[in-house]
Amino acid sequence: MTPVVQPVVSRSTKKKHTEFEAEALPHMDVLYNFALRTTGNQDDAHDLLQETYLKAYRFWDKYEKGTNIRAWLFRIMKNSYINRYRKETKEPDKVDYEDIENFYNTIRAESTDPNDLQKQLYGNLLGDEVTKALQGLPDDFRTVVILCDIEGLTYEEIAEFVECPIGTVRSRLHRGRKLLQAELIEYAKQQGMIKDD
Repeated sequence: MTPVVQPVVSRSTKKKHTEFEAEALPHMDVLYNFALRTTGNQDDAHDLLQETYLKAYRFWDKYEKGTNIRAWLFRIMKNSYINRYRKETKEPDKVDYEDIENFYNTIRAESTDPNDLQKQLYGNLLGDEVTKALQGLPDDFRTVVILCDIEGLTYEEIAEFVECPIGTVRSRLHRGRKLLQAELIEYAKQQGMIKDD
């Protein structure tokens, strides 16, 4: 029996790995939630999250220790999303046989499993009307509303993420909330959240 040879890992690589795990991984849930709301699709959100963490690990030496790690990760995610969108718009209407096969299997699986636990737990966090209204916001407003009101980031973190002054963040947040309010006023009345005059 031949012995298994373990790869030799340098101290600097071990240190990089340990630092990355300690600083970057705790923000994975917040980044995934943002990716899911941005892409509107679980698979795309997972892909975007994975791409973000791969790039962050690859360029870990560029991260300035002690600065806002979450904003740095969000910036990587935003740039990755933009690059992916640009690439997809240049190559539209490609169909892959595997996609069709996966689509068929997904439909078959959905029709046989009405008790999907993940769907039950997370499916109704935001009502359809709220989700539709949020998706209908212009990108600049939607981003700050999601990061502030859903993810709980500070104005400073959002400003760093969207690369604009805090005053602009406040303005976009105010305008985004007003747009949502106008869009959802009838829904709120129907749900009994506010009374008809």
